[in-house]
This record gives sequence, structure tokens and C-alpha cells, in this order.
Amino acid sequence: MTFRTAGAYRAARSTRSSPAADGPTGGAGRRAGPLIVTEDLALLDDLLRLCAAAGAEPEVHHTVPERRASWAEAPLVLVGEDAAARCRGAARRQGVILVGRDRHGLDDPLRDPLGDGPLGDPDVWRRAVEIGADCVLRLPDAESWLVDRIADAAEGAGKQALTVGVIGGRGGAGASTLACALALAGARTGRRTLLVDGDPLGGGLDVLLGGERAEGRRWPDFVASKGRVAGGALEESLPSVRGLRVLSWDRGDAVVVPPEAMRSVLAAARRRGGIVVVDLPRRIDAAVNEALAQLDLGLLVVPGELRAVAAAHRVASLAGAVLRDLRAVVRGPYAPGLDDQWVADTLGLPLAGELPDDPGLLAALDAGAPPGGEASGPLGRFCAAFWERALVTEDAP
Repeated sequence: MTFRTAGAYRAARSTRSSPAADGPTGGAGRRAGPLIVTEDLALLDDLLRLCAAAGAEPEVHHTVPERRASWAEAPLVLVGEDAAARCRGAARRQGVILVGRDRHGLDDPLRDPLGDGPLGDPDVWRRAVEIGADCVLRLPDAESWLVDRIADAAEGAGKQALTVGVIGGRGGAGASTLACALALAGARTGRRTLLVDGDPLGGGLDVLLGGERAEGRRWPDFVASKGRVAGGALEESLPSVRGLRVLSWDRGDAVVVPPEAMRSVLAAARRRGGIVVVDLPRRIDAAVNEALAQLDLGLLVVPGELRAVAAAHRVASLAGAVLRDLRAVVRGPYAPGLDDQWVADTLGLPLAGELPDDPGLLAALDAGAPPGGEASGPLGRFCAAFWERALVTEDAP
């Protein structure tokens, strides 16, 4: 992937940047990005850097492109202050932003504290009105906002993914098994599906799915992530296993995921719609709290025994402090006098369902078959029924 640097821009300032030839998705996993119109080399360098941070490929011109579609169809148009006069008369459209670099210093009393431009400079606003700009931005103050806007425009700011977290009421409850089965069943609905392994000590969901050798990035590649992560770039970088994308762990030493990285990665995973399933550990640390905060629904897997219910009560109290919608999935066999509704009532949680007994599950896992891989099996049918109910609510207008 290449994009035009300031040096290259000097040599061919009126031509489009090379990613346009790669089609709507650009090269190397990046998405078609904004149209940049400027001859200010310092500003151009800043804007190219922000596009790279957003995972978007820009198209660069020094004036309004001769090809009208470049102006009309770009997801976003970033016009440098130096180019505003040259953009007069261009077709009016939404998504035009007038951008300049801060020449006044951060403490200038005339500056808008939100970074929307120098309040005392009427010429800037006059130029913005002349080109039909939505707003005026100054860099570097507005960089974070502009990265988000570029990424939203390039990827599309559609409906976020239905995000379901699975957590065990006690060790060995079967949370990872259910998370994998739910993800496989979600992929069978035809929706984009992404499975996130949030438990660094769980052995790796890619292994459980038989995809430990699949090429792609794992969690250690994302632990330094801060701010915005491009959803398309994230998805395309992950291993593809059995029709879904999987973010799991490598086989190296344990890695701590900072809460900032969990927040950024999950936000990116959700941004492109579909289904996201997150397998969570029982311990609730800062990173897990970030994951819980982004869930639409949590499933607490509880075996039907008294000690498991007691342990699950502690987990439910901690997770429920962050997650508003937590439901119980109860797994037999049951201790005498217990049933699924009694377990859910004791925990004070709605009952999401009874996980069916699957006598052949352990043998299938030992043979390398993924949990819930067969749609006609007990676990596959349970997960299909779950998504049928959940997605009806999600798809409702």
C-alpha cells in the first residue's frame, strides 16, 4: 500500500493518489477514504497521517478534481484553508470540512475550546460558507475527532453489531464451549460474525475451533492499541476460521490487555454490524469491565449444582454492576430439587435457556470437531434458537 507523501505530492500534485486504482477498498485492507484538497504540504502530511490512523486511503488533489465523481462520491472532503478559494463553485454536498493548522497557539483566547475554528476570524467562516463546509477544524486540537469522522465516513456508520458476552458461573462451566457454538451458529445465519477471546488463560478459542494454525493477528498484536482502531482493518487482519473471524491468543507467554486496548478493539469489532461474541473470564478486572460495558447482552453459564450457584452469585454481582442485561444459561445434570428456573430465580436473573445435554460433545471435541459445529446437534439447535429470538428483537424497526 502506498499513499502520497508531501515529497511525492511536489512531483505530481494534480494527480490522484495511487489507492484509487485499487477500487473501493483500497490496498492492503484499507478502505476508500476522503478526498483531500490542499497544496499546504505540512497540512497534507498531517491529514495523510490521520487517514492512516483511520485505516482509510485518501485521494489527493490541489484543486477540485476534473472528474466530478471524485468530489461528489468521496465519503468525506477535506479542504485545506489554502485551497478554499479554488473550491468555490464546486457542487454543494454534505461532508465537506475546511481544515487548517493552528497558527495561534493553544492558549489563544479567540480559539474555540472544542477545536471548531478560531472564533475571531470571520474570513475563515466566510470561506467555509462559500464552499458549503459543514464545519471548520484546526489541527492538532481536532485530530481525535477528525480520525473518528474519517473512519466513520470510510467504513460507513451503520448499525453496530449485536454483541453477546459469555461468562462462566464457575470454572469449567462451559462458557468457552458456548461462546464458540454461538459464534458458529451466528455465522450460519449469514451475518458477519466475529468471536473475541477475552480470557488469556483459557487456552485459546482458535484451538477449540481447530484454527490455531490459521494465519492472522492475535491479541499480542493489539495490546498497544489506543484511540480509534479501524473496523475493516481489524477484521481483515484476523484469522478466518469456519466462516467467522477470531481474535484469540498466540502460544507465547501470557499478555495483559490494557483496558484502553480492550475498549478500542471491541469498539472496532462492533462498528461494522452483524454479530460479535465475547468469551470472558470469571475474574473482573479493568479490561473485562471495558468489555462488559460494550455488551448488549451477557450470558452467565451455570451448572445445576449448589456450589456452582453460590459461585455464580458472586460473578453475577460483579458483572451485573456494569452489564445491564445479564441472563442465566443453566446446564444440567441437576442436583436433587434443582431445575433451570430455580437456578435463575436464586441468582435473580432472567432465564435465557437450558443448555441441553450433549453426550457426544466431549468425544467430538477430542476428535477435533468444534463445539456446535453441527447445526442439527443439541448445542447447534440451542444456539440457533437463541439467535432466532435475539435477532428478531435486534432487527425490529
